Amino acid sequence: MSEAMEITTFQLAKGLTIKDFVAANTDVDAWLRKPPGFILRRICEGSDGWVIDMLLWKSAREGQRAASRIMSELPDSPVHATIDQATVDWSIQSCRHGLG
Repeated sequence: MSEAMEITTFQLAKGLTIKDFVAANTDVDAWLRKPPGFILRRICEGSDGWVIDMLLWKSAREGQRAASRIMSELPDSPVHATIDQATVDWSIQSCRHGLG
C-alpha cells in the first residue's frame, strides 16, 4: 500500500466557526484537484472545537510535494486567517493498512 494520509489539527481563529473555515476553503478545494496524487479530503470538528483536516494521497511523496507548493501558490487565501496558527499540528504518513 503506497497511499499516505495527511492530517492537520488546529483551532479556529477567535470568533470564527467551522462554517467560516469551510467557506474560506473554496480556493484551496479547487487547488487540491490539480496536484498529482490527490484522492480525497475530509474536514471534521470535534466537540472540543479542534478541527481535523485530512487528505488522502496516492503517495507520501505526492502529498509532501503538494504541501510544499500550496503556501507559495495560495499565500493570500482567506483560509489562513481562519486558523489559529499557533495551534497547528501537521503530518503526513504512509498508510500501512486500509479497508474500503
